[in-house]
Amino acid sequence: MTLQDADRRSIDPPEPHLTPGELIARAAAMRGKLRERQDKCERLGRLPDSTLQDYLDAGFYRVMQPRRFGGYEFDLDTFLHVAVELSRGCPSSGWVYALTATHTVLIGSLEELGQIELFGDGDVRCPGSAIPTSALKVDGGYRITGWWDYASGCDVATHFNGHVAVVTEPGGKVVETRSAAIRRDQYQIIDNWDTLGMRGTGSRRVVVEDLFVPERHTAPRPNAFHPVAAFPGRGLHSSPSFYGSLASLLISEPTAVCVGIAQAAIDEYIENLTTRHQWGPMSPRRSELPVFQRLLGEATAYADTAEATLHQVGQKWTELARRSMETGELVSDEDDRRLVMIEQQIVELASKAVETVFRTSGSSASKKGQRIERYFRDLNMIRTHVTLQYERTWENVGRIRLGLQPEMPI
Repeated sequence: MTLQDADRRSIDPPEPHLTPGELIARAAAMRGKLRERQDKCERLGRLPDSTLQDYLDAGFYRVMQPRRFGGYEFDLDTFLHVAVELSRGCPSSGWVYALTATHTVLIGSLEELGQIELFGDGDVRCPGSAIPTSALKVDGGYRITGWWDYASGCDVATHFNGHVAVVTEPGGKVVETRSAAIRRDQYQIIDNWDTLGMRGTGSRRVVVEDLFVPERHTAPRPNAFHPVAAFPGRGLHSSPSFYGSLASLLISEPTAVCVGIAQAAIDEYIENLTTRHQWGPMSPRRSELPVFQRLLGEATAYADTAEATLHQVGQKWTELARRSMETGELVSDEDDRRLVMIEQQIVELASKAVETVFRTSGSSASKKGQRIERYFRDLNMIRTHVTLQYERTWENVGRIRLGLQPEMPI
């Protein structure tokens, strides 16, 4: 395999004239189909094959993928719109999409030959995990024996992107952290995913045994001592997305899912209010009572504010990335963390919307398998994610603003 000029594409995208608006419309049109498959997705514990094929046919996974390697190279805000719409149809299906589709940006940060090899024919689905396992530095790359939990979508992936802590001798001191891209045929899956919510995400354990990963399939990863990483592939692609900050990009993924869940819960609440009576068939429908009208307005305020803020974050992230592309200066750690802080508050707003709907929908809505019950379980499961614990982010942003060093990567 030979290198090519950076301004040439290796692969044409399937639909060269596809627009962001058309891609978003396709996602919105799938809402009903995904809702019909919610039970199946949860029962399987993974993305149904039919949904995977729908995603592939629509081109969703190529949303931010480099144009040169068969992608559409759309911006982050387009991805966020698609992720919200798919999550509004099925939270688990939206999660598998969201925590996979932007990772083509990570592959697009590798050195050129690594990108050519990994993007292959242009079909790339690459979930990841930020929990590091050890990697031994050897000539030309790294040897890895270990595992990563919470690998959402690993069953339907073509690759996996794992966080590694690099040592120069077995049991030695960690000298740096990196991400390592691994092909699907190089890892095994252990089914250890049995949780309260998000049961259809297939967030299982990925295992490798004495695997050699070449240097060109890895890139520096931010850590507490080096919170901003310079990636070797910067400059190969024309989109600002390949110059953006990492933490706020990755945390935008679950944030978009939460917004989609909040909007889905309100959709179901409207159905509940317009079809059910307050005290039985002789009483008024709930939609006729002022208290429920106010509650619907309250939940809508939370969800709409969350969604509007999400898109503002997407646009701000791209603005900072474009500035980095134009000036050569990396997006600052403070700017990245402040976007993360906003994303975490978006999740809290979405949670308020879902909690309001769940609390006031009646006991029948909490029965197993009811959509409102699922949305409540799923969103609260997402809130346990380590990256969404906002108190730590508040503290670290406060330290930075006071001229102190942050104590944690997020």
